Amino acid sequence: MIATADDHRWMARALELAERGLFTTTPNPRVGCVIVRDGECVGEGWHVRAGEPHAEVHALAMAGEAARGATAYVTLEPCSHHGRTPPCAEALVRAGVTRVVAAMQDPNPLVAGRGLALLREAGIETFAGVLEAEARELNIGFVSRMTRGRPWLRLKAAATLDGKTALDNGVSQWITGDDARRDAHRWRARSCAVLTGIGTVRDDDPQLNVRAVPTERQPLRVVVDARLDTPLNAKLLDGGPVLIAAATDDSARIAALRHRGADVVVLPNQGGKVDLPALLAELGRRGINEVLAESGFKLNGSLLREGCVDELVLYLAPSLVGDAARGLFNLPALSSLANKRQLAFRDVRMVGRDLRIVARPT
Repeated sequence: MIATADDHRWMARALELAERGLFTTTPNPRVGCVIVRDGECVGEGWHVRAGEPHAEVHALAMAGEAARGATAYVTLEPCSHHGRTPPCAEALVRAGVTRVVAAMQDPNPLVAGRGLALLREAGIETFAGVLEAEARELNIGFVSRMTRGRPWLRLKAAATLDGKTALDNGVSQWITGDDARRDAHRWRARSCAVLTGIGTVRDDDPQLNVRAVPTERQPLRVVVDARLDTPLNAKLLDGGPVLIAAATDDSARIAALRHRGADVVVLPNQGGKVDLPALLAELGRRGINEVLAESGFKLNGSLLREGCVDELVLYLAPSLVGDAARGLFNLPALSSLANKRQLAFRDVRMVGRDLRIVARPT
């Protein structure tokens, strides 16, 4: 079967709807659905948040009896299992749709083809793969958690054009302009967690919450703090969920941080530091799909060296501060350019007066 121009048109609309749940659906995927009959949209919907009806349910409710004989366009294979809501595949069967087009198969092992199989067994024509790349990008964190057992980690940093993130004395506010900082808050808002290091907590005392864009959900704040040095008066401990990842099991210090509302996990590696891959696995177990790392050059380098970085979001300001300032990544010196870390640019654009580069390790 070959997808038609109309298939692409309606799936593009379903993806637009799915994106409306960009900030709210975690830990569930972002899903949109459009019901089309005789070339006209008769129902549409999107998944808003976990525990509430899925996109197909909203679209079918809007379509009513017009769903009979219609085609359903869904950005993710309809679920076939009983979770917090009933299976959407069964709802589509009951509604009498005759064709279901999915952008991609669900990577969740509980579904993974079973939803489409259930539809086919009921005599419904199915087709998957329409705008699949776009659907995967929209749910890249969910796909990562389902297939790798760990979230998708973006490393965000702001630097001058000569690659410096702070002066030698630690001053870093503000390298970029208001537009870039507002844009960075959108990345925070779509993330399930924001990760930083104890150095950033001590130097900047950040809140690490979403302020510059409207959102009803705040991400989990995660601090990599090997020795449990997080100050008990740190701003990020004032409301909202916080997870401290440590390498030392200091019961008194852990009790004090928990009294301030923080959760603490002890994940040491052989070097006495926090085991970063183990931390990502722990976040995956907690249902975290996307992580935004906003840390200093030391933790930035560690995340890169240990293979934890899936994507870079770099803001470059049109300014120079000189060689003595702090760089982006604490990485070992190379003796050959053959050993350089290769990246692929995914997006390059101006954000206000600054340049934003989105790149991924190849």
